[in-house]
Amino acid sequence: MAQSSVSIWPRALSVAVCAALVVGVGIAAVKSRGDGHGASSVAVGEPLPNGQSTEKSASRPAADIDAARLANADSEPGNWLGHGRTYDEQRFSPLDQINDKNVGQLGLDWALDTDTTRGLEASPIVVDGVMYVTLTWGVTIAVDARSGKELWRFDPEVPGEWGRYGCCDVVNRGAAVWKGRVYVASFDGHLFALDAKDGSVVWKVNTVPGAPYTSTGAPRIVNDKVIIGNGGAEYGVRGYVTAYDTETGKQVWRFYTVPGDPSLPVENPELTKAIPTWKGGEWWKLGGGGTAWDSMVYDVKSNTIFIGTGNGSPWTREIRSPGGGDNLYLSSVVALDPDTGKMKWYYQETPGDNWDYTSTQPLMIADLEIDGKQRHVLMHAPKNGFFYVLDVETGELISANNYAITTWATHVDLKTGRPVENPELAYDKTGQWVQPSANGAHNWHPMAYNPKTGLVYIPVQELPLFYSLSQEWKTKHHYTPEKNWWNLGLSYADLVDAVKALGDVPPSNGYLRAWDPVAGKVKWEVTYPAPLNGGVLTTAGNLVFQGTADGHLYAYKADTGEKVWSKDIQTGVVAPPVTYEVDGVQYVAVLAGWGGVNITSGDARTSAAAKYGNQGKLLVYKIGGTAELQKLALRDQTIPAWPALTADDATIRKGEVSFQQHCAFCHGTLAVSPGVIPDLRRSNENTRAHFQDIVRGGMLRDNGMASFADLISEEEADAILSYIQKRAIEDRARQAPVR
Repeated sequence: MAQSSVSIWPRALSVAVCAALVVGVGIAAVKSRGDGHGASSVAVGEPLPNGQSTEKSASRPAADIDAARLANADSEPGNWLGHGRTYDEQRFSPLDQINDKNVGQLGLDWALDTDTTRGLEASPIVVDGVMYVTLTWGVTIAVDARSGKELWRFDPEVPGEWGRYGCCDVVNRGAAVWKGRVYVASFDGHLFALDAKDGSVVWKVNTVPGAPYTSTGAPRIVNDKVIIGNGGAEYGVRGYVTAYDTETGKQVWRFYTVPGDPSLPVENPELTKAIPTWKGGEWWKLGGGGTAWDSMVYDVKSNTIFIGTGNGSPWTREIRSPGGGDNLYLSSVVALDPDTGKMKWYYQETPGDNWDYTSTQPLMIADLEIDGKQRHVLMHAPKNGFFYVLDVETGELISANNYAITTWATHVDLKTGRPVENPELAYDKTGQWVQPSANGAHNWHPMAYNPKTGLVYIPVQELPLFYSLSQEWKTKHHYTPEKNWWNLGLSYADLVDAVKALGDVPPSNGYLRAWDPVAGKVKWEVTYPAPLNGGVLTTAGNLVFQGTADGHLYAYKADTGEKVWSKDIQTGVVAPPVTYEVDGVQYVAVLAGWGGVNITSGDARTSAAAKYGNQGKLLVYKIGGTAELQKLALRDQTIPAWPALTADDATIRKGEVSFQQHCAFCHGTLAVSPGVIPDLRRSNENTRAHFQDIVRGGMLRDNGMASFADLISEEEADAILSYIQKRAIEDRARQAPVR
């Protein structure tokens, strides 16, 4: 999907994402983009022109990374040179100054306010004492890794209303650094090459044809080519990956992941094989999906870049491809020649994807001893709940065991390489609760592999989602898409009714699971009070680090899972920590700022964002650090009094279904926000009075809440407000500010 997507375990389950990025709880909530988006450049202490540095460029390294240096990253473990530190993206650091014996002395050294209240997902790049970090929208900063002083800031100035096109927040997962330049993609699909010395723009290229495409992934650089994908499958786009020349920005090649109109010539020869696997529909009119919005990994030995592809558009294959078929190359791992873009092999993990089971989750490469032989393998834990071990050279399936509950399929047949679907949970006729949800058993949050323990550490959740075909399709065998909006092929009315039927939804959990990829089983696990927790770092100090949705940082022994350190930071974490060394001192750094898919699927009962707010920070720790974070007060979650409800039941029902279809993606199912986007039950009188101006008039477009006049009529907006009013009155009466 476009990044993660709607999911929902019925809890505070908000199903889908971004219908309205910032409808303020009051008009007073309209601020001048204090989320780091809007000012062309803001340096610490004072505003500066875009790209201008706060100190002389000669005093900072020029980020001189090339292929040889990155391929030999282990020879300089003090740096974090690539997205996953090394080309194989294991997220393992050889540093051991911080270890399981002294980690109890780990303390905060410095913190940097990121000036955003949205999700922060990036892996910082650290080169010779300078850290390069991306924030929301593609805003990029360079920071002195010793002191935390911001050196320069670049803002791509994405129009705020583009936020409507993001399935899962206005996030960015990182930059790439190469030969003195920093490469970053903005949320609206532009790719920038910045001078690493001062953040000035060297070149800029538009990688997408326009809305509703987005770009949230970190680019990868291979053989002087910067490679980037895109998102937007929920909205009806066609996925592709593009390589650009790092020096000039000129396009070198483009690989489309799904076929276009079959009456037209194919853009790349691999699509000739794909076309017969799409049957009976007109998928190309909705793009087909298959967006490669996150995962890429490069294998030096074979000179191959591996791409994880996304879900179909619409989600349901009944509408997308009613004649059946595997729908290549959806939900697949595709091996490409990085110099030409030609496909070497592919492996489809979820043939004919029907549940938004993307394969865009992080990939990693390792050498494992399997059956007495050394195997050079690709390891993957995609959304569908199975952990795959594939041969790097051939794509041969070596193993596939479920690392989480998988009710949709019983197992993967190792002879055919195909999952064996559970026919009892087919939803072509009757709606079904299915696991994993569209959030996946594992989403984009990076896992890590420790070669000393032989274990992969996976952020896991076990959440179901209610899948039911669109009523229009079931009654008329026709599906009418909404332009520039979510087109899942599912029934929003059935979904909200299924959630309400659960009554008081029990809390669900997240997990950190230590997975043995050779034995195919869990060695140890940690249970968390909430799902959708942060990415993972593991080190030679026998440690695993992870942040959580409820605002904690933890360290565990990598071999046993014993908790050896924790900090209550009062801010949720989705980003993965990284570690580096400067002047002989090892540091651990992590971005704290909850968001991404959590804006729709998080749980307000457990999220730190709901309790304390979500002011983003860059936190850096070292042994003996003595800095302290300011303690945050609990947010006032009181639901204000609303006037008596006068709307009739039919109007409220209309508003309920439309809210689920257009608003819950940001503001939460049942109008319960997980805490990042305003909770509309708490709207003040001023917001209620201007509801039409906000929803249809675009009053808050600069904050990300674009106009929905093209989708929501004036009458429908009034019905939505009546539904919100009903939910507010209900929860206020129960003295239950959150569900």
